[in-house]
Amino acid sequence: WCLFVEMPHKDGVLWNVMLHGYVKNGESKNAVGMFLEMRNSEIKPNAVTFACILSVCASEAMIGFGTQLHGLIVASGLELDSPVANTLLAMYSKCQCLSEARKLFDMMPQTDLVTWNGMISGYIQNGFMVEASRLFQAMISSSVKPDSITFASFLPSVAELASLKQGKEIHGYIVRHCVPLDVFLKSALIDVYFKCRNVDMARKIFNQSTRTDVVMCTAMISGLVLNGMNNDALDIFRWLLKEKMRPNSLTLASVLPACAGLVALKLGKELHGNILKHGLDGRLHLGSALTDMYAKSGRLDLAHQVFERMFERDTICWNSMITSYSQNGKPEEAIDIFRQMGMAGAKYDCVSISAALSACGNLPALHYGKEIHGFMIRSAFRSDLFAESALIDVYAKCGNLVLARRVFDMMEEKNEVSWNSIISAYGSHGCLQDSVVLFREMLGNGILPDHVTFLGILSACGHAGQVDDGIFYFRCMIEEYGIPARLEHYACMVDLFGRAGRLSEAFETIKSMPFSPDSGVWGTLLGACRVHGNVELAEEASRHLFDVEPQNSGYYILLSNIHADAGKWGSVLKVRSLMKERGVQKVPGYSWIEVNNRTHMFVAADGSHPQSAQIYSMLKSLLLELRKEGYNPQPYLPTHPQTSGM
Repeated sequence: WCLFVEMPHKDGVLWNVMLHGYVKNGESKNAVGMFLEMRNSEIKPNAVTFACILSVCASEAMIGFGTQLHGLIVASGLELDSPVANTLLAMYSKCQCLSEARKLFDMMPQTDLVTWNGMISGYIQNGFMVEASRLFQAMISSSVKPDSITFASFLPSVAELASLKQGKEIHGYIVRHCVPLDVFLKSALIDVYFKCRNVDMARKIFNQSTRTDVVMCTAMISGLVLNGMNNDALDIFRWLLKEKMRPNSLTLASVLPACAGLVALKLGKELHGNILKHGLDGRLHLGSALTDMYAKSGRLDLAHQVFERMFERDTICWNSMITSYSQNGKPEEAIDIFRQMGMAGAKYDCVSISAALSACGNLPALHYGKEIHGFMIRSAFRSDLFAESALIDVYAKCGNLVLARRVFDMMEEKNEVSWNSIISAYGSHGCLQDSVVLFREMLGNGILPDHVTFLGILSACGHAGQVDDGIFYFRCMIEEYGIPARLEHYACMVDLFGRAGRLSEAFETIKSMPFSPDSGVWGTLLGACRVHGNVELAEEASRHLFDVEPQNSGYYILLSNIHADAGKWGSVLKVRSLMKERGVQKVPGYSWIEVNNRTHMFVAADGSHPQSAQIYSMLKSLLLELRKEGYNPQPYLPTHPQTSGM
């Protein structure tokens, strides 16, 4: 700069050299200042000058200044100059002004390969995949031969649409026309095959490469994670380090979900340390990946710490925290983060709304759900399929089927998620006939059921006590629709048989499962044994439960109650001794109810509520009325001199 200032005569070349130097070093403000100073001199900007300064407008999204430059370019008669026109097109694309970019593209009397690539890339970067596909086909029809940059730009649209057939066609064209396969094109092909679930082909491209870099390794890691192959993703990451390649922020953001999937907290913390060491902790995508990893590893406290330390947060970061709290049994904190997001000026999207509604359903908090519903009506989310489906779920969980049905009926468009939400809503309320009618309507609208649909119907059968219907729909799902039964479906069948007192069939269902039953399945059977007094099966179920969840006090108490009901006080003492031996502490159960937008919480023998006297008085009256109707309440734990204090 000092040398430039001291020079008595400065021509256009010198001005352009200085301008290019500032642009290359990322000094955008200095580049703009240099251009304005040049304008005040006797030297006029030429095509090279405009191409250089337009690239600054593109990278910094300076659409206002860029538009002024466009006017100056037209006044200078350089609008048809190929490098200038191409840079203008790139500037409009990167500033999300696709209509202006397309106008410019259509007005150009002559378009070269760079022009086509710029327009296709602009469509892809702004999410207009169909338009990109049409333009690519027009390019081929115009006899313009695409190069590796064209394909590397266009292939993400194929990946987004998961069109394996089109991906293979393009791959074939690349091979037949000897298009150079650089690392960027190979990475794009790998990404396409992974997103189309063709893992073998993606591996083949990677393994046959004579030269691999961090870009290709990152594509492999993210693709393997996408396909649930977390261990393989970590293997690629270890190989990358062994080959002395330095992972970038995208590589680390791709490998962190593998740690989350495997609950590999130790490795996740090591990666976090690496991120801090290299000063990458300010990157938004890494912050989101870290919060997600810690949350899925059961460390919400660390997730929150990372979130709080982030200098800036985008919608993805906020959504990650809302979803993490909602999915980890902290719905109140999720709603609080949702509110903070709005106050911080962050823009809500359908994920934010759906996650917050899910938290309302889990609480359940009808007034919060209604507030979000009001916000949806006032904003652009009134017609969002996933947000409206989440709203149906909230109203159903808060006990208001009328509002749930009204939301469903008013939906302009319905997909399988919408139908599943309303079928499950009626199912959870035991309205089997309504669920079945909706199921038939769903089929009549040409929407095929999935595993969630049948889960809703089986739940309805269980709540309605219709065992034969449950068996019919379970078989229908497997035999007629070819949907393999999952753990949740078997759990529904165990619950169905258990409620009806058909405990031997419930046990046989568990034994017939093609995978290991979890604590939820055995817990369902144990609960049914309590209701129907089957001590033998209760002991079998509890044996498995004590292995799977040895610290869950609820299962010990349930088994103890079953023995007490049967008068087996010796067995009650054995369970008590086992709890002491294993250091199991009784966790009090809470219940809560929402009245006039206030949530009231209760615990057994609770006297802390300000209206506890009236509550107990009402409870006593209700129990008297129940006894008159022939109801004999089961005590929480039958008392016996030997078990006092348990």
